[in-house]
Amino acid sequence: MRCGPGHWRRGERHMSPNKLYRDPASGIFRGVCAGIGDYFGISVGLVRILTVLGVFVFSFPVVIGYLVLGFVLDPKPSGLYRSPDEESFWRRARVDPKGTVSDIQQKFRDVERRIREAEAYVTSSEFRLNRDFKEL
Repeated sequence: MRCGPGHWRRGERHMSPNKLYRDPASGIFRGVCAGIGDYFGISVGLVRILTVLGVFVFSFPVVIGYLVLGFVLDPKPSGLYRSPDEESFWRRARVDPKGTVSDIQQKFRDVERRIREAEAYVTSSEFRLNRDFKEL
């Protein structure tokens, strides 16, 4: 049973759009690089190149880390996002949380400003005068 955006209750796994998942559908082996690329909003090809370079430089830790992530990370669930806009929002939130908060604050300030302007107009004598003219 779904109880909110990206969250599930009772008997179903907790899905969070802000969690690191592996993406086997887009991946080559277990989808670890695809999941990391998706989470950080970077190219999967770049993550794969860095992983291969890491294998050449730090063979054992990179291979062990990759295998551990391949078995520990949950696969990316289908239906994690309700829309492409929601997916875009969560990507921006993971990559630039301060920027996302600033955007949301700016939108609230704009809504508050428009509400104040509407309230000022509705309580003004100009509104009453326009209403009286329309009633004639």
